[in-house]
Amino acid sequence: MLNRVLIVTNVTADMQQLEYTLLHAGDSHFEIMKATQLSFALNCLQFKSIDVILLDLLLPDSQGIGSLLHLLQFAPLIPIFVIADSYAQITSEQVIEHGAAGYLTRAYFSTYLIPQSIRNIVQRNSAENNIFIEKNRAEIMLNSISDAVIATDLKGNVNYLNDAATRLTQWTKLGACGHAITEVMPIINAETRKPVINPANAVLIDNVPLTLAPGAILVRPDGSELDIEDSTSPIHDNRGDLVGAVMVFHDVTAAQAMSAKMAYFAQHDFLTNLPNRILLNDRISQAISLANRRGTHLALLFLDLDNFKYINDSLGHAVGDLLLQSVAERLCSCVRHSDTVSRQGGDEFVILINEENSGDDASLIATKILKIFSISQVVGKHALHVTTSIGISIFPNDGENAEELIKNADTAMYQAKERGRNNYQFFKKEMNIRAVERQLIESHLRIALEKQEFTLFYQAKINLQSSAITGAEALLRWHHPVWGLVMPSRFIEIAEESGLIIEIGRWVLREACMQMKNWINAGMMLGTVAVNISALEFRRDDFIQSVTKILKDSDLEGTYLQLEITESVLMRDADMSTTILRQLKAMGIQIAVDDFGTGYSSLSYLKKFPIDILKIDQTFVRDIDSPEDHGAIVSAIVAMGNSLHFRVVAEGVEEKVQLDFLKKLDCEEAQGYIFGGPMIATDFTQFFGINGIVTCPEAPHCFKHSSTSQIF
Repeated sequence: MLNRVLIVTNVTADMQQLEYTLLHAGDSHFEIMKATQLSFALNCLQFKSIDVILLDLLLPDSQGIGSLLHLLQFAPLIPIFVIADSYAQITSEQVIEHGAAGYLTRAYFSTYLIPQSIRNIVQRNSAENNIFIEKNRAEIMLNSISDAVIATDLKGNVNYLNDAATRLTQWTKLGACGHAITEVMPIINAETRKPVINPANAVLIDNVPLTLAPGAILVRPDGSELDIEDSTSPIHDNRGDLVGAVMVFHDVTAAQAMSAKMAYFAQHDFLTNLPNRILLNDRISQAISLANRRGTHLALLFLDLDNFKYINDSLGHAVGDLLLQSVAERLCSCVRHSDTVSRQGGDEFVILINEENSGDDASLIATKILKIFSISQVVGKHALHVTTSIGISIFPNDGENAEELIKNADTAMYQAKERGRNNYQFFKKEMNIRAVERQLIESHLRIALEKQEFTLFYQAKINLQSSAITGAEALLRWHHPVWGLVMPSRFIEIAEESGLIIEIGRWVLREACMQMKNWINAGMMLGTVAVNISALEFRRDDFIQSVTKILKDSDLEGTYLQLEITESVLMRDADMSTTILRQLKAMGIQIAVDDFGTGYSSLSYLKKFPIDILKIDQTFVRDIDSPEDHGAIVSAIVAMGNSLHFRVVAEGVEEKVQLDFLKKLDCEEAQGYIFGGPMIATDFTQFFGINGIVTCPEAPHCFKHSSTSQIF
């Protein structure tokens, strides 16, 4: 290691002796620079890198302690040794006190002590500089992270906070240091509101890493509260002895609120705030258990509004939604607090009546509902008169579980419709109208598979920034020779119940992959083709093998395929779903969560699933311009999706106000009739055009009179 030494003295003998001693110092390497005046030394320091200075305080242009102070001011980081005896009035204690690194006497100029002292001070200075750099680097790094870091000594007193910790605790670094961690970070339990032991103190006792239990709240000096999560670890010295604890924590208040909100929406209808079918099923199961123990009954009322479609068609969905909210309020006014009013979707409601008295309570409530519905409902500027048809099933006579009770009440409701609407009917075993229809559709589905009566239509996905077509969703249609065009809503549920969805789903996937390959061969730069996957398909043991075979048979790379799966399907067995999704991702296939927001919406699992895309359900998109919602749910989903780096696709975009709202949110993609409806492959090819850019902002009007208009 080369040590660069600047000798500042005008005493020739001293200069020569020091130079000789350093240059003949054995294995120590020195580069000598010399200055006979202070001004020469200052000039040398401007152009040379110096490790140590040997300074005579008696110079032609500067004398006394001022020479030392001047050099220290000019080069504060360079150690300076003062040559003794040059200025007898100044002692070694004085020069050290003023900042010198050492004091050299002429008696030792010719000994090894001079090079040894210089080498030691340079090494120490270098080590201190490295320590400073490392400490500074660590400080910068800790202050740049968003997590708060707070450390304590062995007594539990704070001795360090990073910038994030000062923001979250509202304590300054100077103010917090020396105070007990329990004072700087008082923590309480969210439910009991009682103080909990600070994890730093627990770590100092147990000497093992710990974390706070869920529901920990930090109470700040101004009285505000933060939900926090942490990780606390012991700090040991180089001998392994415990010297303190370090706690890393972050604010999860917003995440907790979002999780609670999504959990609420997972169990409640977004429009009416009534329990949805998930929560209803849970309450029915609990009511059945209670009824079994007590030997009592319970009843289910299945309600469907009569001719509600005409109100939507004539006055619009906004008025229809307001009417549904009014209906929900009236239904709740007709039941007891122990009963449950639930919205199943659309204009269907289910009421659970606990501890029912062999049909008497159900009959009284049904009569009360019919009576209150005979009074017109004022919705906005409209006085609307709407009636309802009610089907009733009784436990245990009409079913032993929620599914049977709801199904039979639904069947009874259709009987009420058949009998002129605006009445109620109890379920009877001979009510098999829907069962007959189901059987009819199922038998015709089998024929449809044999005679190839199915067709795939394609609806474009549009990038909202570039207007480019980024992909297409394959949509199944059934061309029945007698019934005409049959939409999936009429037969998909039956196909799933009968198991035919497996064969139908594989046909859809194969056809979509082959069509995508044809488009690629034709030079169409289409990103992906999306295919919906049913629960039965996804859970099949040979699902992965079938997807692999179809890709191979169609000679299509997995990167061109996107599979859409609903939340409820994924959450049925989260661990199994994760395994399946990873296998699909390994093939390059993109994964989209379909109808997001209508199912479980579990954020903890959502982050674990290897998914790429969230598709916002069209019911949320429809509410963007509603006075009750104003797109709040869509905003939350887009923000969450963007923060988790998912591509967000909005479904069912039909109005310009919806499109403008989504663009402002930085929603990446959308699909809907504002761009173009589902169309057969040849029409989609024409729609895609040469450059794949949607140029018509009112696309549905452009296609209204085309040859494909009948498919809408």
